[in-house]
Amino acid sequence: MLTAVVGINWGDEGKGRMVDLLSQDYKVVSRYQGGNNAGHTVVNDRGTFILNLLPSGILREDTVNVMGPGMVIDLEHLFHETQRLRDAGIEITPAHLKISDRATVCMPYHKLMDCLEEDRLADKKFGSTRRGIAPVYADKYMKKSVRMGDLKDLAALRPHLEDIVEWKNLTVAKGYGADPISADEMMAWLEKYGLPFVDYICDTTKFLSSADDVLFEAQLGALRDIDFGIYPYTSSSSTIAAYAPVGAGIPGRKLDKVVGIMKAYSTCVGEGPFTCELFDEAGNALREAGHEYGAATGRPRRVGGFDAVASRYGVMMQGATEIAVTKLDVLSYLEVIPVCEAYEVDGKLTTDFPMGEDLKRAKPVYRMHPGWKCDISGCRKFEDLPENAQKYVRYLEQAAGCKISYVSVGAEREAYIEM
Repeated sequence: MLTAVVGINWGDEGKGRMVDLLSQDYKVVSRYQGGNNAGHTVVNDRGTFILNLLPSGILREDTVNVMGPGMVIDLEHLFHETQRLRDAGIEITPAHLKISDRATVCMPYHKLMDCLEEDRLADKKFGSTRRGIAPVYADKYMKKSVRMGDLKDLAALRPHLEDIVEWKNLTVAKGYGADPISADEMMAWLEKYGLPFVDYICDTTKFLSSADDVLFEAQLGALRDIDFGIYPYTSSSSTIAAYAPVGAGIPGRKLDKVVGIMKAYSTCVGEGPFTCELFDEAGNALREAGHEYGAATGRPRRVGGFDAVASRYGVMMQGATEIAVTKLDVLSYLEVIPVCEAYEVDGKLTTDFPMGEDLKRAKPVYRMHPGWKCDISGCRKFEDLPENAQKYVRYLEQAAGCKISYVSVGAEREAYIEM
């Protein structure tokens, strides 16, 4: 069974929580795109863990975790992330973690260029996490990158890296006017943070080709996809399920199932149009109730009511076969629950998700749903939920146009309802 777990909206939907739950039925978990520019928070009996690069299956002892060729890997971040897990008693070995030799290394100069460009843009910035993601993907497609497999022969890598550094300094030093990059410093960085992972680097395509059960883990959501998201306020990689076999390294295989993750309300980190956004007291109350702060950056997330227009589009883009709804319990404090059922664009109502300038001009059309005003975190069956909560879940199913299979009512591994 090849299954992808993907985000339906802007990211931060709770994918890590669901991957941790679903991984009990899979032998392999594979991340297939992105870098450390987003995070998955997992709560289990061993503690609370924030994972930026490592697949969420890393917390299960009997699961093999793969970092695919579609990823961009900041070695320094990976070094510290693995160390934090080891300090917490999580064993990480080459049998437990496999890193594609084709994955691209996110170098320090990528982070530098990300920061320099965001600073230059000032109030026109894209809302980058400043972790080098756009620059490293740009270099990948310009064929001027260091790949994980290059770490196995640093002597051969040296002249290639010197050429890249010379090229980079045309922009860094002569363009932005920053201090030039040093090839010696870059080599020292690779030795310090890259060599500890040499034994983990392998041909993951060969490994995955013979795997029967693989759970593919996405970062961010459909609306941050480089092609189908709210461009240019997107990530720089493909976040959709169709890319999972490609980014994981087995493009000839097809998915059997796509589990789309969406919150019972909406959240968004970063810049760009967010039609259903709530402000003032309503927004602050929802943010605090859901503890909505970015796992990678700590930035306060923008929040809003459930967006039926965006969610229906996300389900379509992801080809979701089923849905997991997260954080239903967060809404328990509300007397009435706002839902964005349509957009108004230039005086006309639409239930289609627009792009470009139309999306920027879109205004939300809300409908209020009755709340339930009681704690539901102990519910483990659908019929245990109060009537209004049951009605709300059924509404989400109808609005998104896809069956709901799981409902999360708490952060803990066991705090969910299987429909």
